[in-house]
Amino acid sequence: MVSDAIGRRWTARAAVRTTFCVHGLVSAAWVARIPQIKAELGLTEGALGLALLGSPVGVVIAVRFTGRIAARWGSGPATRASGVAAALALVPLGLAGNLGALTAALAVLGLALGVLDVAMNAQAVAVERREGRPLMSGMHGAWSIGALCGALTGSWAAHLHVPVPVHLGGAGAALALAALLCTRGLLDGAAERLAFADDADEGEGGRDGGALRSARWSLLLLGVIGLCSFLGEGAMADWTAVYLRETLGTGAGFAGLGYAGCAVAMAAARLAGDRVIAAVGPVRVLRTGGLLAAAALGAGLLSGDPVVSVIGFTLYGLGVAVVAPVTFGAAGNLPGVPAATGISWVTSIGYTGFLAGPPVIGFVAQGIGLTWALAVPVALALLITALAGAARTARR
Repeated sequence: MVSDAIGRRWTARAAVRTTFCVHGLVSAAWVARIPQIKAELGLTEGALGLALLGSPVGVVIAVRFTGRIAARWGSGPATRASGVAAALALVPLGLAGNLGALTAALAVLGLALGVLDVAMNAQAVAVERREGRPLMSGMHGAWSIGALCGALTGSWAAHLHVPVPVHLGGAGAALALAALLCTRGLLDGAAERLAFADDADEGEGGRDGGALRSARWSLLLLGVIGLCSFLGEGAMADWTAVYLRETLGTGAGFAGLGYAGCAVAMAAARLAGDRVIAAVGPVRVLRTGGLLAAAALGAGLLSGDPVVSVIGFTLYGLGVAVVAPVTFGAAGNLPGVPAATGISWVTSIGYTGFLAGPPVIGFVAQGIGLTWALAVPVALALLITALAGAARTARR
């Protein structure tokens, strides 16, 4: 019987981790084809920027109602359905023939990914509770690996001149099948309720909204921490290459190393993060990581040296890597609040950083220069350190 229990735990853990990987694969599968999509549809930079807003807007809308869906039907079924839907959403994205169709396809993709994001994180919290040890950081590490593989696969398809509809159609079908198969091991409704059995005495407060009302301040603080991290991650993705190329005058090949270093550091830190969190606690991890991110990025920007800047971007990624896993885990463990509900609150606040980040950095850069604009994530990393105590409100 012990071996059966271990097998079930491993199945659920592996299922959630694979689902995170699928989410990353879907999110990044089409990114390398953006230049070709732009050229084939004859879009200007402004029109493309408008279309690209479709996905984050869809995510922000989705996370606002996913908590209710998962609380009613369980995070497992919500994860399964949204995983398949997100993968299949790549198909119309590849077939979009004009700006309106592209924007609509990205909005649908964002909606599906938003539902999947909240549901799979809620399922991960249940698996964590069932096993009694941190697992969330490793789950997000699997997402980073999936995103990296999706980007590399897309680049390979673009290099081979595979038509966009063929590439995204094939990827959508394959990933839909993977999502359908890998989610078979997720915890069902009964197992998920059992994982939160110690919340039984708080269940009435969660159902009538009393616990949620009392937890709103904690959720707000956790959401702000997430927003600080997500805005910084978006800045690294969208602006580091521009900074290295145009401000520091590096070559195009070297300019890509800024975000590459950040992304690799984040993936590695997330894969090792669970052990660190278990050893020193989430609050200390957030405080130390925020200080590291602020000091490294600040030093890199002040140096004006390309190599030092790349090192700074890399260490920034190392510092903020576990912010999302810690905040999602804390939101999913607030007493009396259903995991999906807490996560949906934090996600809806945090993901506004993805919406606001690129234009905020661009607006500040236009006024006082990109170097000072990239100091915004430095200040936000210090804010993460200041607010880290919010992670202590969650149940151990």
